[in-house]
Amino acid sequence: MTTLDDIRSRRCIRAFLPKPVPREMLEQILTTASYAPSGSNIQPWKVHVVTGALQKKITDKALAEAARGATSWDYQYYPGTIEEPYLSRRRATGWGLYGLLGIAKGDREGSTAQSRRNYVFFDAPVGLFFFIDRTMPYGSWLDYGMFIQNVMIAARGLGLDTCPQAAWIPMHHIVRAHLNEPISKALVCGMSLGYADPEALVNTYRPEREPFAGFTTFHGYV
Repeated sequence: MTTLDDIRSRRCIRAFLPKPVPREMLEQILTTASYAPSGSNIQPWKVHVVTGALQKKITDKALAEAARGATSWDYQYYPGTIEEPYLSRRRATGWGLYGLLGIAKGDREGSTAQSRRNYVFFDAPVGLFFFIDRTMPYGSWLDYGMFIQNVMIAARGLGLDTCPQAAWIPMHHIVRAHLNEPISKALVCGMSLGYADPEALVNTYRPEREPFAGFTTFHGYV
C-alpha cells in the first residue's frame, strides 16, 4: 500500500480481534508518529499505552462510572450549539451507524450500550491515552492533531486499525488516577488499536466525505 492508500483506508474501527499487538510494533508506530511537525519543535505529546490488567482496571472503572452517570468533560470538545452544515453531518453519522446496527431512533438502551463500547476499547487489545500540558495554547493542540494522525496512518501501514475516542475525555479523572498524571495535564483523547474484526457488521460503516470542491477554493489556476 502507498501512503495515500493508508490514509484513505483509515477508518474508525468499532470491533477488534483479541489478537495481541507486539510492543515492537507500537514502538515503531510511535517513533514514526514523532516525526510530526510542531512549532519550534516543542513536541507537546505524552502517550500512555495500556494493555492487559491495567487496561481492564481502567475499563471496569469507566463502565461503572458511566452507569452512574458521573462524568465531567476535561475540556469542551464539541461546540455548545452545532450549526449547519456540521449538525447535518453529525446526525447523518449517528443515524447511519445506529441504523446499520438496528438501533432505532429513540432507542436509548441500544444507543447507550453501543456508546459504552468505547469504554472497553471496542475489545481492542491496546488502548492509548494522549496527554498535553494545560499551559499549551491552540498551536500545540494543532501540532498534537498531526501527531495523532501519524499514529493512525503508521498503524495502517503495519496492517493495524484504530479508533480515536473523544468518549474518554469525560473519564479523564479515572484515566489520570490510574496513570498517575497530574491535573496539570489535559487528556486530549483515547484511542483503540489492534486488528479489525473483518466479520463485524459495525466495521462496514463508512460515513460520507465532503468532496474537495466543497471545501476548497483554488487561486491562480485556470
